[in-house]
Formats: sequence, C-alpha cells, structure tokens
Amino acid sequence: IEWRDYRWTSSDGLEIQGLLALPHERGEGPLPLVVDVHGGPTGSWTWQFAPAYGYPQFYASEGVATLLPNVRGSVGWGPEFAEANLGDMGGRDLQDILTGIDALVRDGIVDGDRVAISGGSYGGFMACWAVTQSDRFACAMPFAVVTDWVSFHFTTNIGQFDRLYLQADPLDPEGDYTKRSPIYHAAKCKTPTLIVHGEDDLCTPLGQAVEFYNALVEAGCETELVILPREGHGWTERQHHTDVWNRVRDWISRHL
Repeated sequence: IEWRDYRWTSSDGLEIQGLLALPHERGEGPLPLVVDVHGGPTGSWTWQFAPAYGYPQFYASEGVATLLPNVRGSVGWGPEFAEANLGDMGGRDLQDILTGIDALVRDGIVDGDRVAISGGSYGGFMACWAVTQSDRFACAMPFAVVTDWVSFHFTTNIGQFDRLYLQADPLDPEGDYTKRSPIYHAAKCKTPTLIVHGEDDLCTPLGQAVEFYNALVEAGCETELVILPREGHGWTERQHHTDVWNRVRDWISRHL
C-alpha cells in the first residue's frame, strides 16, 4: 500500500487534511475510492499501523483507494478546528468530504463515478447522512449508525452527546434533531447501502439501524442490514470480522 498526506480546500476555503491509501499495483487510470469517516466526531486519522481497522489494506487488495479525511471537528489542529462542527454536524463537515472527493477526481487519482462512503459511529451517521444529501456515491457501507437523533437521545448510553453536538432541543419538531436525521431524508436516497450493526450496541442502539433499513426499503432503495449477535459498539469476534469483510468486498465489487 502507498500512503500519502493529502490536503484540499473545502467549500468555505478551510484547508482539510487526510490520509490517502493507494494500492501499490495499479494502472495509469483513475481508481475507485472508499471514503472512510472516523468516529468521534472528536477523533482523527493518524499515521499508525493499519488505521481504520485495516480496511485501507483490505480495499487496496481489491484495487481500491481509501481516503481517511480529518474533517472539521477532528482533533490535532487546535480547539477552534475541533469545535468547528458544533451545531453543524452534517453541514460543513460533509462539504469537507465532498470537496475532498472532487479534488481527487480533479487530480486524476479517483474515478468520480466509482466512489463509496463508509464509517462507524459518527462516521456511520455521516455515511447515512451523505447518501440522503447527495447522489455522489455509488454505494455506502455505514457501521454502528445514528440515523434518528430523537430516538437516539432517549435510548443511547452517552446521555447528552447529541445535545452538545447538535446544540438543539430534542423535543423541537422543527429543529436540527429532525433536520439533521438521515431517517427524515431517507426517501431521497438512491445509493445502495449495506448497514452493519452490533445487536448489543448501547452507544448507538440497534433501533438506529433498523429504522434506516426499513426507511430505505420503503423508498425502494437497494439495502441490506447485517446484525451481529453479541457485539456492541464495534465488533470483536473473528468470524464477525471475516463475515463483514466478505460482505463489504461483495458490495464494492458489485457497485464500484
């Protein structure tokens, strides 16, 4: 795998940095791409052995590039950058991702018609949100998702997380709890979406995945829901890892 530091300018002029993983063996033409969004959102992708649970290496073995974007809200660029998505989850941070894809397409690195999005937790929210806001993606693989901030607020084990980041009232039907929930925009989704979720997830409860899956079915959108027994917010059992790898490989081979 070949790793690069990749930087681009977002929609409002802010510089965004990410890690770009390219397969060593590749032709001259542009590559298919998976954008993998980190959790948190107050986290970051850093130089380490096998970041993103080894998925960039996995994608590279399939001839697919990976972008690991450190969108606004990530740590490592000071408190102002880390707080830049408060009250705006799914706003400028989504634009950071879309402009990163545009930059890779302009640079001739990526085929704009073969782009997927993935991620877990906040990254799972962003993957679900992105496919309800944009037709840019050929497919999506969201893990451990948040899709309905209202039901999330009343079922999660991390209490006031959503109030802090949304800076809104969960009981305001006109506020961002509904406006920024993928479930309320699912009817617009045309992107084939593979949802993977732990059955015993207390942080992003299973209902978040079930709601979005059923909404996509109603919308006539191609979708699959994989529920992993005994798993929480992420998975640990070897057979679950291999099962998800195989499902993801089949999904991207079909759609990318």
